[in-house]
Amino acid sequence: MPQFFDLEAKLLSGKPYPFENLRGKTSLIVNVASFCGFTPQYDGLQKLYEDYQSKGLVVLGFPCNQFGEQEPGDEKAIQSFCDTRFKLTFPLMSKVDVNGPNTHPVYEFLKSEKKGFLGSQAIKWNFTKFLVDKDGNVLKRYAPTDTPEKIAKDLEKILN
Repeated sequence: MPQFFDLEAKLLSGKPYPFENLRGKTSLIVNVASFCGFTPQYDGLQKLYEDYQSKGLVVLGFPCNQFGEQEPGDEKAIQSFCDTRFKLTFPLMSKVDVNGPNTHPVYEFLKSEKKGFLGSQAIKWNFTKFLVDKDGNVLKRYAPTDTPEKIAKDLEKILN
């Protein structure tokens, strides 16, 4: 299995995003969707990014359409929605699968490092979050109901 910094994803633009770029930074990785009950968390994720970017935080959003088809659009539609509705400035990746036979390698890695409820590897819903430290260690897995404000308390400990 590759290490965290060996991984790569594609930005919504299609441009490669090597995770080597994240070395020395703390990462919050979230599977997102535009039409989910948790979509308002985009505001909190953006605030985390703005508040902690100067201390080394990177938030990465991975759109996913596997839960209730809540991310039906293509990359252009996703970018437009996030720009217009939430004014996001953190990196958004191309749409991925987080479960099943086509699971993106980033999610294979994250799920192998931190299992969810009752030891399950499966992602249960949109806005599941993973906190990765500056050395590429997966520190914590958060449920969709865990708000960015709650995560801020953990970030304070890690980044200060």
